[in-house]
Amino acid sequence: MMRFTDMDLRLPGWGLFGGAARSQPSKHLRGKPGGPLSADVSFETVDGIELRVARWRLDAPCAHPPLLFFNGIGANIEAVAPLAETLTDRGFIMFDMPGTGESPDPVLPYNPFTMSSTAAGVLKRFGLETVDVMGMSWGGAMAQQFALQYTSRVRRVVLAATSPGMLMIPGDPAMLAQMADPFSGINAMLRSEYLMALENADETRRARHSIGNITAPSSTGYFYQLMALAGWTSLPALPFLDKPVLVMMGENDPIVPLANGRLLAGAIPDARLEVFEGAGHLFLMTHPERAIDLLREFLG
Repeated sequence: MMRFTDMDLRLPGWGLFGGAARSQPSKHLRGKPGGPLSADVSFETVDGIELRVARWRLDAPCAHPPLLFFNGIGANIEAVAPLAETLTDRGFIMFDMPGTGESPDPVLPYNPFTMSSTAAGVLKRFGLETVDVMGMSWGGAMAQQFALQYTSRVRRVVLAATSPGMLMIPGDPAMLAQMADPFSGINAMLRSEYLMALENADETRRARHSIGNITAPSSTGYFYQLMALAGWTSLPALPFLDKPVLVMMGENDPIVPLANGRLLAGAIPDARLEVFEGAGHLFLMTHPERAIDLLREFLG
């Protein structure tokens, strides 16, 4: 069996278990063809916030609305680009949150209400009226808020490895304590996912490929993301979320336990729960085939 210490697990600008300061991003407007950013990428200023926005296939004829994706805490566009590249039958749009990826640091704090408004402004910038919306982990809270706040613009909702916010069932206390720091927290999460992936060589390769595309957030960006959900919960509003919702959870998620998925699915009238057996928090990276199959079946 491959040992954890044998792996080359280094993030750009990071050692796996230690961090370096985030360098200033270069503003490349397009990724390498066929690479993780073979998309249209630009910097857009919406509501006074400069964001790096990536779009796939928005101009292509399609019978389905595009998918608006909200990423996990500290994660950049590149981390989810393989998912966008694979869903070739629909458009896909996402952006780096302030202080993550190549989006500049936030000037002012934000919360799910204000960032949902900003996301709506991004959609308006590209002429998008109706979308399906998906969120992973921290981004799952954003997806819930966006669907509740802009219900007429949302067709279907996908929630992955997420919770109803403040009123969640907490995960491993040691892991959550480390998540307060952008370097030790994300590194602890990646380490946990790799240890799980060691049971399956294919999953290990997939995880290494996807996680290798993650770059460090700035300390300011990460702190603002943590604080954005302070006091926020969707739980009282979930019975009024009148959209079809797919909830996907990892069976062994140490950060957002499976019980949170059951809570979401129980509170949302038209929700369906799918559990990834043996998976942890980053099952979109370690179990991509099943995730893609579920998304295609649910989104149509």
